[in-house]
Amino acid sequence: MTPLTFGVLPHVEQKIVVYGYPMGGSTLSATIGVVSRVEHHVYAHSGESFLAVQVDAAVNPGNSGGPALSKGKIVGVVMQVIKKSQNIGYIVPVDLVKHFIDDMKDGKYDGFADLGLGTQKLENPALRRYYGLDGNTSGKLINKVVYSSTLSKLLKVGDILTAVDGHNIENDGTVEFRKHEYTHFHHFVDKYQMGESVTLDVIRDKKPMQVKALLQHTADDMYLVQTTRYDTMPEYFIYGGYIFSPLSRNLIVSTNRNRITLSNLASKWQEEDKSEVVVLLKVLASDISRGDNDFGMWPIDKVNGKAFKNFKEFYQMMQTATSEYIVLEDKNGVQVIIDKDEAQNKQAEILKKYNIEFDKSEGLR
Repeated sequence: MTPLTFGVLPHVEQKIVVYGYPMGGSTLSATIGVVSRVEHHVYAHSGESFLAVQVDAAVNPGNSGGPALSKGKIVGVVMQVIKKSQNIGYIVPVDLVKHFIDDMKDGKYDGFADLGLGTQKLENPALRRYYGLDGNTSGKLINKVVYSSTLSKLLKVGDILTAVDGHNIENDGTVEFRKHEYTHFHHFVDKYQMGESVTLDVIRDKKPMQVKALLQHTADDMYLVQTTRYDTMPEYFIYGGYIFSPLSRNLIVSTNRNRITLSNLASKWQEEDKSEVVVLLKVLASDISRGDNDFGMWPIDKVNGKAFKNFKEFYQMMQTATSEYIVLEDKNGVQVIIDKDEAQNKQAEILKKYNIEFDKSEGLR
């Protein structure tokens, strides 16, 4: 056999052939089309946004993971399709495939870096005048620097991010990655591996400056809610029939309860005193939980009047509580009251009733 070789990022209207084993037969399938777009798009598998190639070649269940070829070379890997559309499919571009292969050379997957910056567009004329920007200056306004970011001591709120890796950032947050083709400015951050640095051009108090951003954090290090997980067991613990868990995107997409509140939490950054959201996942019906069975996917802010940083700290506070009652409270002051002794005495009975082997996940045992 002659192995396939990698090509380069394809252009719009370039002919492309998608291979795989979709429904309708058992032999190798090939569908032909052209490249429709090259821009950032949300990857369904992770929920993160990266450069993607949109194609009009028919993509069906079973095509995912197959190669997309152009001029006899691999230009991407098939990944997803918009079901309600007419032939709108997406492939992972060859640039990201190569990034993954280079990343894995040491046997460990590090992923793609996140700068830990919150930014907003600079298209509004009044906003531009307020920050003293002339017509020749474009970029994005930095409105958040995550405390744990490597840029936390280099940048501050109110700085204007004007270029990344030498590429000018437009007022809508895009960069020109090829002549007359634009995508999200993070494209030139995604080109680097974890541990490397990228140069950022910034304007502070109307004066230009440059900083080197060391790339050593992923999105999971920055956001309150972690990205979608696969092949990992969830964390949880049960206390008197009350089931608690850290909030994850897996949980959000699997439920219709509190979707607006939970989705809003998923967009928030970590703070020094808050790195994880804990939810009351479900209440198992018993004589001690009467009236609380409507609580589900309920974010908890305080335990006995005290805030906590993450799920581990929440678990420790629950386990070491000395008061007669444990008071759980959300940001609106709604409370769930648990009688500590009653919950501990009934725990074994409740677990047996619901055929639950362990009252906590492996990491807490």
